[in-house]
Amino acid sequence: MTDGIGNWQGDLDLIREAARQAAEIARGFFGQSPEVWWKNEGSSPVSAADFAANDRLQSLLMAARPSYGWLSEETDDDTARLQNDTVFVVDPIDGTRAFINGEKTWCVSVAVVHCGRPVAGVLAAPALGEEFYALEGGPAMKNGEVLSLPAGADETGDPELVIAADESTMRRFDAGYRGRLHRHRHVPSLAYRLAMVADGRLDGTIVKRNSHDWDLAAADLIVECAGGRLADLEGKPIRYNRSEVSHGVMVAGSKLALTSLLAHLAQHPAG
Repeated sequence: MTDGIGNWQGDLDLIREAARQAAEIARGFFGQSPEVWWKNEGSSPVSAADFAANDRLQSLLMAARPSYGWLSEETDDDTARLQNDTVFVVDPIDGTRAFINGEKTWCVSVAVVHCGRPVAGVLAAPALGEEFYALEGGPAMKNGEVLSLPAGADETGDPELVIAADESTMRRFDAGYRGRLHRHRHVPSLAYRLAMVADGRLDGTIVKRNSHDWDLAAADLIVECAGGRLADLEGKPIRYNRSEVSHGVMVAGSKLALTSLLAHLAQHPAG
């Protein structure tokens, strides 16, 4: 519960501990060839580790906050959550493909969403020894260190940017602007990719259509508290815990990168 109006510290402490426990469970499966199933007509993998981590998160969090709603990638959606102002939004392993392939860029993502926006969030990436977390109105943290992106308010013209985007998105830009964009190798975990924006390893990323609340909510808050933003193509913030949990194309970045990328995407809308 909150410790007062707008104070979600108790919830942040709760989800950090739950995410750590789930991350340890998942790490026990990492590199051990866990059993894998395919969902969404065979397009998306889910492993025994996902289910085990999800079970631990759900048991810990819902026991502590039985009045909250629950939304997780690995739990059948219960639309009763729409009656709750406050909801846990969870991805027990974001980056399952990376996980089953032995790549370290996967994380446990847990957010508390209140009235459509995240107020506490944590990403635990145990294979990398990293933990990102943030509280509404506070700083974004990585392993206890404050993350702070440059404002870039005095910059003029198109900056050179390191971004994560697929090839079809890159082709939307004219050649001149594309020459100022340095494309980072693909990072399978969207949540971790957004964390890379928050800690400055990426200036920005363009998120393809059909991401989901559980991919985004915790990382969204971490980016925001670091001084960046995740927005739709109109520059508006993302709303969570709606009946529809998938989203359209979005852009995340430092303020300078976001402004630049949104302006050029608007000049070259998708066909």
